[in-house]
Amino acid sequence: MISIEEILIIVVVAAILFGGSKKIPELARSIGRATGGEFRRGGQMEIQREIENATRAGAATQTVNVNVVEAARNLGINPEGKSEEELKREIAEKIKN
Repeated sequence: MISIEEILIIVVVAAILFGGSKKIPELARSIGRATGGEFRRGGQMEIQREIENATRAGAATQTVNVNVVEAARNLGINPEGKSEEELKREIAEKIKN
């Protein structure tokens, strides 16, 4: 497959050989529009990846919370209205005793 750089070189050489100097500014504008679209798509894909990663991280955090709540219940601790840190402290105290 031909890369964008190779296509640009071919187009520039063709414009110089067949179109003369009048076509070069028009060609430069076309190239600018094409590469601008590529950068925009790349940026959008990067943002989408970041959102997916953040979503996965949030899901992992929820799993930890569920596991802490389950552990608390298994030890006879009522988890209602308590933060994860409070539950962890109570679990640690219960295990020590």
